[in-house]
Parts: sequence; C-alpha cells; structure tokens
Amino acid sequence: MRFYETASRIDASPEAVWAVLSDGAAWPSWDSGVTAVDGRIAQGEKITVRSEAAPGRAFPVTVTALEPPHRMEFRGGMPLGLFRGTRTYTVTPEGNGSSFRMREEYTGPLLGLIWRSMPDLQPSFDRFGAGLKQRVESGV
Repeated sequence: MRFYETASRIDASPEAVWAVLSDGAAWPSWDSGVTAVDGRIAQGEKITVRSEAAPGRAFPVTVTALEPPHRMEFRGGMPLGLFRGTRTYTVTPEGNGSSFRMREEYTGPLLGLIWRSMPDLQPSFDRFGAGLKQRVESGV
C-alpha cells in the first residue's frame, strides 16, 4: 500500500468545515489544485474530479461513504481491483475547532507499475488542506 495524506486544524466547527468540504462544485473556487468536480457528492453517486496535478485527466470515483459532518470516502480504480485508490476525508471536533485529514491509499497488483508513473500528489494534497482551512476560516 502507498498513500498521500494531509492534515490541518481549522478554527471552525465540524459543521462549518463540512459545509465547504461537501460542496464539490465549489472546490475550484478555493482549492488551486482542483479544476473541476462533476456530479453530486452523495452516497453511491459517481463523480469526476479533474486536477492540476494531472492535466487533461479525469478521475471518475464513487462516493462510498458519507457520514456528515465527519467522514466521506471516494473510491476509484481499475476493474478486478488491479489498482484502486480510496480517498478518505475526516473532520473531527478539536477544542473550539476541528481537525481535518485527507488520506488516499492505493492498493492492487498493478500498484508498483502505476505508482512509478503517477505525479507527486503531495503538493496537491497540501494545497487542498490549506485552501479548505483558508476558505472555512474566512467565513465567506
């Protein structure tokens, strides 16, 4: 298994963080790494995410878990589990604010081959976490 992860503390309630996080269509307005999210973030729905980290590529995923205001999970990959990515977003209360964490784990028999051809997504993950924090804390 390989993964990317980012975490931050946000000075807002989990509900305030969730309101921004669960509005995928608005992600490009505050996250410089995401250029588009097509579809509705809802349990069982298929959405497509486009990012600057992989220009010209679309990442179709399924919303496999949705537990407002604490957790959502997206899964995508190749048939037969040859390669799979599972991205989990968690928001937990922490003092007067919230702890945010985003982690994507990659598995499958083709992981080694695909991992070598993937761009480094850590800057994109860090940008997402920083953008979410800034957007929620600004109260816009």
